[in-house]
Amino acid sequence: MTRKTVADFDPEVLKLFDRYVHGLIPRREFLKSAGKYAVAGVSAEGLLAALSPNFAQAQEVQPTDARIKGSFVEIPSPSGYGTLRGYLVAPANASGKLPTVLVVHENRGLNPHIEDIARRLALDGFIAFAPDALFPLGGYPGDEDKARELFPKLDQNKTREDFVAAAAYLKKLPQGNGKVGVTGFCYGGGVANFLATRLPDLAASVPFYGGQPPAEEAAKIKAPLLIHYAENDERINAGWPKYEEALKAAGVKYEAYFYPGTQHGFNNNTTPRYDAKAAQLAWQRTVAFFKTHLKA
Repeated sequence: MTRKTVADFDPEVLKLFDRYVHGLIPRREFLKSAGKYAVAGVSAEGLLAALSPNFAQAQEVQPTDARIKGSFVEIPSPSGYGTLRGYLVAPANASGKLPTVLVVHENRGLNPHIEDIARRLALDGFIAFAPDALFPLGGYPGDEDKARELFPKLDQNKTREDFVAAAAYLKKLPQGNGKVGVTGFCYGGGVANFLATRLPDLAASVPFYGGQPPAEEAAKIKAPLLIHYAENDERINAGWPKYEEALKAAGVKYEAYFYPGTQHGFNNNTTPRYDAKAAQLAWQRTVAFFKTHLKA
């Protein structure tokens, strides 16, 4: 099957899909509005199906890959929801203590794509931990629409504390070297930015097209930042100028990249918004950044 790309969709459909994915419009409104751009033989339902994730087609590292070892663990989160569950993955035959990376999902919980991201990090020599913010509500339900409906029901104050607890867990992990980095995507990118303001001992933060924290919070950031943005992402990019100004005023070390021609979600290879060239470059930069800043 030929993989579709953003070139196969009207730009207005892509904007509508972004609004739908992030809960700004309901499914009904997407279908009604997208129907105006449907071409012969393709319905609005067909457009939505074509834009939705295909996890099996996009998986890069199988859970049974002999080079890694993964398991699901539960950790205490007394200031959050009490208990947090996540996917912990490490290289199978590594020696010595390893750097650790917290992986934060999009607004659908710990789906197969984010598990795959964690396994990729393990292949790159890191211990990766990908929590599921939806665990208090039963966990990722196996369906993106159902996951999206569950997400607004979370108490975000408690959820943020769950991610703080996850970072603390990695810092004390016996097989880890005590250095913790975080990366996240969309919602998770916002969490990566938040954790940089919250954790003075965070070693590195790599948000992908994430919402920015309030400008006054930037002065609290001690970790170096590697920030990835899509060029065509008005909703997220609107917050960058003030954030950059605040980072500069606070003397925060950061690198920011805007990837030409890309859409929000360009790193997610389960959907047509994926841009292989940009994703590969962003990933190379991410791994190199973590290897530099997460050394023991």
